Amino acid sequence: MSKRVLFIATLHHPEQLQKDRANTPTDQPTPLFPTSMGQHYWERVFRKNGYAVDVFWRNLSGFGDNDIASLSAHVHTQGITPRKVFDAALRRLPPTLNPDIQRRNQRLLDQAQQFKPDIIWLSGDNTVILPETLAQLKTTHHCKILYVSGVSPIVFSHPIERQAARLYDLVLVNDYYHGIQWLELGAKQMECLPYVAIDPDFHYPKPKTDVPNDYLCDIAFVGTLVPDNLYSERVAALDALRDFDLGIWSVHDIPESLKPFHRGYALGDEMMQVLSSAKISLNIHGDFMRYGGNMRLFETAAVGTFQIVDNRPGVTTWFEADQHLVIFEDLKKLQEKVQYYLDNATERQHIAEIARQHVLAYHTYDNRLTQVEHLLDNL
Repeated sequence: MSKRVLFIATLHHPEQLQKDRANTPTDQPTPLFPTSMGQHYWERVFRKNGYAVDVFWRNLSGFGDNDIASLSAHVHTQGITPRKVFDAALRRLPPTLNPDIQRRNQRLLDQAQQFKPDIIWLSGDNTVILPETLAQLKTTHHCKILYVSGVSPIVFSHPIERQAARLYDLVLVNDYYHGIQWLELGAKQMECLPYVAIDPDFHYPKPKTDVPNDYLCDIAFVGTLVPDNLYSERVAALDALRDFDLGIWSVHDIPESLKPFHRGYALGDEMMQVLSSAKISLNIHGDFMRYGGNMRLFETAAVGTFQIVDNRPGVTTWFEADQHLVIFEDLKKLQEKVQYYLDNATERQHIAEIARQHVLAYHTYDNRLTQVEHLLDNL
């Protein structure tokens, strides 16, 4: 089996990575990814199984010094901002005429020449790495390209991602419908295999004692809520629960109606503490995930917290409704089920514990790696 994996990704939480690196014991390898990104756990499981790993941060300037301290966290907002105007204008410039993009692609080729990857792990939302660069990587290193995405190519993908689809040896998606779209764009093979999972060393129940009072609530939601056209179902569900003890954590902007419930943001270990401290975790998929399979499904189960989830086909593919979690069909049912399970703590806790045992048995990153290795070996 190939043993050298080069991640091509965007660093979304540079401040979290710096914090994680500062807290890493000297006898452990310095992490490539922050604990707030799913790739961190893939990095861990690859290393554990003898793989060499490296990362190319495509959002670092091509003319900078490759220092992640130069990056800042990206915050989604509803309105027009100078950054949105700048980004829109930049997207109108063909990548082949953008000297910064050209420089980043050359840096990737130079890094790959040193690392000599067997597998390229290309994370979704690629607006930087050109199809011709990926083609050159395949020709030079005879590597396989694994494209990994949790979002819809119709809604989110950039033209250069779609143009490169025929170079992708395998596309991993959480949502089955997204995989079909990538096949239609020319990808050789897709697998609906949630690339998110759990790491038992990190995803486990945190004690509810000696935590900030803000962490304690009946219902917790952690995630993105803007723009409205992508997360309207999340906003509607949370609006329906305004009369409950509701806590919302998000690094991004918050709709006006929900700002009274915003308690800050939670990344990495803090997010695990927030989820552990709530009685109920509300898990609503984005409007663009019609099949389902987000990170919170597995993380919430791993920390032993009861979750209520919107009804998506994938949810009942990986979990059994009313045994591992509870699903709802409409907002009235959501309100009724929230109230019922708040009133029935023993039943709520039993379901949460069964869910935790389930993900420990079937949805660890070790499980996922075994499946990915099988897929790659049979390409």
